[in-house]
Order: sequence, then structure tokens, then C-alpha cells
Amino acid sequence: MNTIAERIYDFLKHFPPFNVLTREQLFEVAKTVEVIYLEKNTSIFDIGKPIGNHFYVVKDGAVGLFRANEVLVDECDEGDIFGLRALLRKGDYKLHARAIEESIVYSISSEVFDNYITSNTEASQFLMSSFISNTRPSQINDRESISTIELSKDLSELQSADYSKNPVTCSKTTTIQDAATKMTAKHVGSIVIVENKKPIGIITDKDLRTKIATGEHAISDKVTKIMSSPVITYPESLTVAEAQIAMLKNRITHLCITKDGTSETELTGLLSEHDIIVLRENNASSLLKEIKRSKTTEQLMSIRQRAEKLIEGYLDQDIPIDFTARIISAINDAITQKIIVSSIDEMNHKPPCKFAWLSIGSQGRQEQLLLTDQDNALVFEPVSDTLYEETKSYFLRLANKINQGLAIVGFELCPAEMMGNNPKWCLSINQWKQQFHRWIATPDQDNLMLCTIFFDYEYVYGHKALVEELSDGIFKSINKHDIFLTYLGRNALQNPPPLSFFRQFLVEESGEHKDHFDIKARAMMPLVDAARLLILSHNIKSINNTIERFEKLVEIEPQNKDTYLFCIESYKDLLRFRTEQGISKNDSGRFIDLKSLSKGDRLKLKRSFKAVKLVQELLQTRFKLTQLL
Repeated sequence: MNTIAERIYDFLKHFPPFNVLTREQLFEVAKTVEVIYLEKNTSIFDIGKPIGNHFYVVKDGAVGLFRANEVLVDECDEGDIFGLRALLRKGDYKLHARAIEESIVYSISSEVFDNYITSNTEASQFLMSSFISNTRPSQINDRESISTIELSKDLSELQSADYSKNPVTCSKTTTIQDAATKMTAKHVGSIVIVENKKPIGIITDKDLRTKIATGEHAISDKVTKIMSSPVITYPESLTVAEAQIAMLKNRITHLCITKDGTSETELTGLLSEHDIIVLRENNASSLLKEIKRSKTTEQLMSIRQRAEKLIEGYLDQDIPIDFTARIISAINDAITQKIIVSSIDEMNHKPPCKFAWLSIGSQGRQEQLLLTDQDNALVFEPVSDTLYEETKSYFLRLANKINQGLAIVGFELCPAEMMGNNPKWCLSINQWKQQFHRWIATPDQDNLMLCTIFFDYEYVYGHKALVEELSDGIFKSINKHDIFLTYLGRNALQNPPPLSFFRQFLVEESGEHKDHFDIKARAMMPLVDAARLLILSHNIKSINNTIERFEKLVEIEPQNKDTYLFCIESYKDLLRFRTEQGISKNDSGRFIDLKSLSKGDRLKLKRSFKAVKLVQELLQTRFKLTQLL
């Protein structure tokens, strides 16, 4: 009995794609594995070296993949595969692989890959999807599952590939020397050979190295002598996912883009493997990995600024705005978590008891796309009266470090001090429950305002059970004071549909934003308030996002389905309007200059007000609010 192979089998069976192989197949794989022990900083392969016939799986330790400038691209640990993309591509390695701690690595031959993995549909599908999404399943935890797997994978399938719109071309009568001269002048690594504007072949730097520098062909020969033909073509609607699969499947590094996706129509662009790499380095998954590796708040600030560019790209490509909001929320949460961990490390000692950090307001609803001021709170578990002040003092100091760190990243300090470093919003769980109960039992205007802010919270870091206990306390208090929902409903009607009697936009009459339309207060918040009130009335907790609240209402109130679907569509439009305005003016996007909108956008904006009117009429009837107005 081969005990080493058995141990290898027992390890690999827990990780995809090996876990979908039969026992017999996996044991055959295990028998061929070579076990490699690596001391720290030992290289496995290096840039420019010929690719061998093996790929690798990390058994213990960690292996880093580095660019030539020593920038860490990825960190592979237990169960992670590396070197497989290179194996499929052939040629030379484009990254360094080096042990960043003492490690054990399994080396698996390409023959095993061909015999057992590519022939298994489920296994090969996993590999393709992992290449596309750039994710590593062995490192997924509960909080990462949506942000790094579902989001980045969905994004890869949705996002259009950003290809070069001005490819360098030449005719088939051009000499190789003239083509190389043109490539050098244009600073490109490829040239497309065209006939009647249609692509018939391509030459890359690699062709010049392997076919000219070796003396195989003369530089005076025509380009047709060394061009790769026929070319692989795709339409302009090509997605990142399709591009990566095409390059892997055909073992090429360039795709020609034509009007209808065939070689029979005009060449309109060129997509290279480098373009894909650049895009992957700036997608959500890559940014999340960079956040984990970051050492300073300045690095986090740079990452968040790049996230702003992500938003612009998603808007340009019509990626759904709610999808974009979830991605940015995941990035914001990851940045906050990193700052919290760093802040704890800077304290004199570890937290004296369990605590949780909450985002409130728009980030609590996962709707904060643009950098605005921060809103957050801290809750800690009960402690004895003798320890309370000391405990609270610790958490106030910690919260201040966190708030200052977020400010450096770009989230300005809240002018109203709705932050964890405010003693009002840094409390034990018992005090938080008492405070919520007081607001609910005495629903005056100030307390209702606080409820609308603090009822939209999201767990970000710490002991999640504290947040769940907080939610339970809120619903217990509401159930004891039924009249609260009526007052909350009246508060939700404070902003009626924002059109005058003459169907003109209601704009600010004075101040800094005179003649501008307040899209947040007059259009978005009425829908936010309505969704919150209705979901609370059904005793549903843990759904804080406005669109998700309306989606849940569609499910539990089918009689009002049309109204809620209209609210969903309108809120998406409003969120998109605000984000586009914010990006164009480099601000929060709250105040809109109506003159800057096209007639079509003005009509779409007005249409969203009908949703406000419909849902507010529903609130009036549901909570009998006409008698209170």
C-alpha cells in the first residue's frame, strides 16, 4: 500500500477540482504527485523561464506570485493551485513563484491534467470559472463569499472587455521589417494584417523573436510568411469571461474584434492578454485582495480611489446599479475591517470584551457608492458597573482610531458626529436596547430622526451575535408600542412627491444649492423611509437594503406587487442619477443642476416621483395616516 499516495489523496479530495474526480481517478493522480519542500524565499519558477510540464498545489505554507518589480500579485496557501494558467498558455513564465514562508508543494504533471481533469466536465468548468473570476475557493469565509466569489464571477460574465479601438494594421504586401518598424513606432506588441479592412492574420513580438531573430525568415520577407492565420475573431460585445476562455482554449494572446464577430467584416479592435491582466488587476476581487495585503491607510486610500474608477467603468457599461452598489459596499467593508484590525493592534491591549462595529445610514443599507461622510457605531457586551467606564473608555479610544483611519482613506468625519467615537454611539448592548426602546416609546421628531438613521445598520466586524440581539430588542420594543409605526409612517410622509402644482421640480430656494434639486431628501429618502417602515411592520429583520426590502415586499404582499416593482425600478434610476452626478462634479451627487440633464433624463426623474406618490398613498391607507396629517 502506497501510504504517501494515500496521504496525498486524503488532502486533495477536499479541494476542487480534485474533489469531483472518482476515488480511482484521484488515487491515480496522487500516485504521480511529486512532493517538494521549500524553505522561505525559495523560487519555484521565474519570469522568462520556459514553462515545464507541471502545475502546483500548496499543501502547507504559502507561495507568492510576483511581477518583475516584486509586486505581489497573489498569495496562494493551502489547497490553492498555481502555474496552471501558464501550463495551458505555454511559452515562458510571466510571474515569479516564491515561497513566502516554509512550504510544502505538490507538483502535478500535465499528463495527469490531460488524462483526468480536462476530460471531467465538472472539473474543467471549475477551472475555467476560477480563471475568469480570479478567485481561490480555499480562502472563502462567510463575509467573503458574496464579495469575492459571486460578485467577481458575475462581474466577469457581465462586463464588456475593454479592447483597443485603434489596432495597428498593415497589408499583406508589407515586409516584415516595415511591420516591425511600425510596431516600434506605435509602441505596440502586435500588428494585424488586413485585406479590404478585414483581418487575415496577426504578427506579435513573439513571432519576431522566434521566426526572425532565429534566422528562420528574412526581414525582407512579406508578413504573410510569419503571420498567424486565420485569426480568432469576436464581436464588439465580447465579455471578459468569453475573452479569457477563448485565449485559454486557443492558446493565443490576442483576439481580433470585428463588427459581426467574423473575419468577413471590418476589423474594429484588438484585445490582448495584457488588456485582460490590467482589467483583472482593477476588478473587485483584485482590490479586495490588495486590501488584505495593505500595510497603511495611505494604501487603502489608493485602493478606494481605484474603486471610484470601477464605478465609472460599470456606469459606462450599464452594469446594474444595485450590483455596483453591492460591490462597492463589499470594498468599503473590507477597508473598514482592515482599519479596525490595525487600530486594535495599535492599542495597548486587546479589547476587554466582545464588541461589534456597525455601519449605519447609506453604508448600512449598502447603498454608499460615492465617498461621503462616515456614519457608524460601536456596541459591546455587558460588563459589571465597576468595569463599565474603563471598558467604554477603551472602546472610545479604539473608535477614534478607526474613525481617523477612515478619514484618511477618504470617508470624511461626520459633521453631526454620528460616529463610534461619540459617547452617545459607543454603548453596551443593554444601553443600546434601552436607548432604542426610549426612542420607540417616545416617538417625537428627534427620536424618529434617530430611528431612521440607526435602524439601517450593517454588521461590519466583531461579535455578530451582539447585532442580532440588538435587532431582537428593537422588534420587542416595537411590538410593545404599536403606535410607533404610525408615527414612523407620518414621518415618512414629510417629503411628498417633489413636484409643484404646475408639475415643476421643487428646488432649493436659497443657500449654497439654490435652484438645485435635492435628489436625496426629496426623491430617494421617501422611498428609503417607506421600505423601512413596511419591512418593520412585517417583523422582518436583517434586510436593510432598500431594493432588497422592496423585493421582499413583492414576495409577501403580492397584491401590491406592481407598486413595489415600480419603487425598485425608480430607486435604481435615482441611485444611478446621484452617482453619475457625483462622479461628474466630484462630490456626493446630492444636489443636481437640472439644466445639466437631458429632456429624457428629466422625464425619467419625474417618472420616479410617481413611485413615491404611489407608495406614500399605500402608507396613508395602511397606517391610517390621513387623520394625523
